[in-house]
Order: sequence, then C-alpha cells, then structure tokens
Amino acid sequence: MARKNYTAEQIIGMLREAEVRLSGGEKTGSICRGLGISEQSYYRWRREYGGLKVTQAARLKSLEKENARLRKAVSNLTLDALILKEVIGGKVLSPSRRRAGVAHACAALGVSERRACRAVGQHRSTQRRVARPRSDEKRLTADIVRLASRYGRYGYRRITALLRQEGWTVNAKRVERIWRREGLRLPKRQPKRGRLWLNDGSCVRLRPRYRGHVWSYDFVADRTHDGKAFRMLTVIDEHSRECLAIHVQRQLKSDDVLAVLTDLFVKYGPPAHIRSDNGAEFTANAVREWLGRIGVKTLYIEPGSPWENGYCESFNGKLRDELLNGEIFYTLREAQILVSRWREHYNTIRPHSSIGYLPPAPQAILPRPAGLPYASLRSAHHGDHDRRNSLLSGGPA
Repeated sequence: MARKNYTAEQIIGMLREAEVRLSGGEKTGSICRGLGISEQSYYRWRREYGGLKVTQAARLKSLEKENARLRKAVSNLTLDALILKEVIGGKVLSPSRRRAGVAHACAALGVSERRACRAVGQHRSTQRRVARPRSDEKRLTADIVRLASRYGRYGYRRITALLRQEGWTVNAKRVERIWRREGLRLPKRQPKRGRLWLNDGSCVRLRPRYRGHVWSYDFVADRTHDGKAFRMLTVIDEHSRECLAIHVQRQLKSDDVLAVLTDLFVKYGPPAHIRSDNGAEFTANAVREWLGRIGVKTLYIEPGSPWENGYCESFNGKLRDELLNGEIFYTLREAQILVSRWREHYNTIRPHSSIGYLPPAPQAILPRPAGLPYASLRSAHHGDHDRRNSLLSGGPA
C-alpha cells in the first residue's frame, strides 16, 4: 500500500475519532484498520499530537522546521570555522595561497571542494585552473636570487632596475611576486621625512637646482680589524646624487679637506655652494678663506641638526648599510680599495630611487669584468644620461 502524507489537521481529526471509538470499547487494531493506518503510526501520532489543537500543531511543525534550519546553519558555520582554521595560518590574499588552502581543507576535513571554496572565498574556476608558468620563470627567479644574494640590502624595486640593466623586460609586480614566493628578506622600511625648503637663502632652505649648484661633504668613521680607527671624507653633488670622492685616511684635518677639494675643483670646477656641519675641519679659517677666494659660498647647518644636511647624511647611511656593516677591513689599504670600488658601483650601476632608478653617473661602456666586488653587473645604456637629466629637471622621462 502506498504511503500517504497526512496534514496536521487530518492527523488530529483521526486521533479525535480514535479517541471516541476507544471510549465505546472498540479495539485499537480495528480502529487503525478502519482509518487505514498502522498501529505504529497511530501511537507515534498520539505521542506527537496528542491533546493539541490544529493551530498548535501547525505552530509545532513550523518550530520544528525552524529548529532544523538553525541546526543546519550552526553546523555550516561550525564547519566553515573549521575550514578557515585549517586554511588560514596567516593572511590568505593571493589565489595561489587560497588554492593550497582549499586543497588542504579538503584533505584534512573531508569536505567537498565546492564547500571549501565557498568558505574561503575562492572561485571554483580559479581553484581548478592549472598554473602555467612562463618559459623564462626559472631563469628570472635565478637572476633575482643571485642579485638579492649579492646586494642583500636592496629591495625588489632596485632589483627590478638592475634586471632591466641586464636586459630583462620585466614588471616590478612580477619581481615582487617571485621575491615573496622565494622568501627573500625585504630591507627595513625607513620613515618618510619632509623637506625644509622655504624661501629665504639659509643653508637648509637652499634647494639644488642644477649640477654643481650645491655640494655637501661630511665625515664617516669606522675601524679596521685591529681596532684602529679611520675616517672617510665623503663629497657628493646634491642635484645629481653623484659621489664625487670618498677619501680614506687614519686622520683627516683641514689641510686634507683642502687637498681633496682642490682635486675636485680642478676636475669638475668649483660649485656655487658647499654644505657641511660645524666640524672643526670645515669651519677652520684656512678652509673658509680659501673657499671665499675661489668664490664658493659656505653653508653651515644648525648645530645638532644633521637632517639639514640630508643628502650627505642619506649617502653616508647607504655607505654604512651596504658596505661598512658587511665588511671586515684588515688593513687601511684594503678599506681604501673596497670603498673606492663601492663608490664606482654607486655612481655607475646602483639604481637610485630619487632619479627614476637610474645610477647617478651611468657608464657608456661595460664595467670591469665580473669577480670584483660591486662591479659584476652588466651594461648601463647610452641614453641613461639624457633620461636621468630629464628626470632631475622635471621633464618627461
């Protein structure tokens, strides 16, 4: 006999009829046969609907459906929480990480791919897409790792510029993706500092407008392996960011400063201004009078305000971070050679972020062969000079 589905009203009507017939002495079996139901259904209905009115039975049914829906929702949320707990060990932002997370959740919890994708927020077509790396992916990855290993304090943007110097046509976003995938360390980000350009002619507010307009110089100290100190006189052109000289000696006095400046003035011509702090070597009468006779104006920063000599301080920080902190100098001669090679690399190869990731003074010919520190990268292009000068002057790149 086919099973019929009775409504709550019909069930309550049958129970009432059975109750009347039972009071008349009729047996339960004959009543159930007369109603066309089994005794099991009768007892189950009496347990569920006994003593209820039709409206109460309808309300009971709706509450049961709501309860089932809530139980299902709670179970779904619990399962979603378990999936997310299995997937998320950190931020899951990229599709590749979501793809790996969904696969892990399916294996660990036994849920379907559809369910795991919905919980993680991954589209199923993205989940099933087979990654097709480019044919040059391995070579590019090897070059990025090589450059990052050689220049450990460079970020992916500067590495991108070096790759372009080597002939790669590559986007910085692609380099960043490979950089993160390989777990390469990003240098610590420095806080941004505002400039102090105003309209008067004081030292800190004089902005360099062309090459040779403002030079700046300062001292940097370090020690050889035997503990003996040596000093470095650094001279840079603030407009082009080119390092004009790094003079390394055990001791540097005002006469040594004059000797270095003499060689630079002969080679490049005297600048309009030269900026420095208030060190005794820079404020000596001999230095001030000699510069005045040549026609170079001296700009002294406020005492205790090194940020006013920002270009030179920034250069000194790069010198210490990229060379001095990573080298052991056993002799003064070794320090002189390595510092000279780093200066050549800084001027001709190292990309500078403030001038469009071009070197301050790129070479038009190939640098020295590989194997020498800071001189192993290839070819600066012939047009780099014009592009760099265009960027510095505010024109189109």
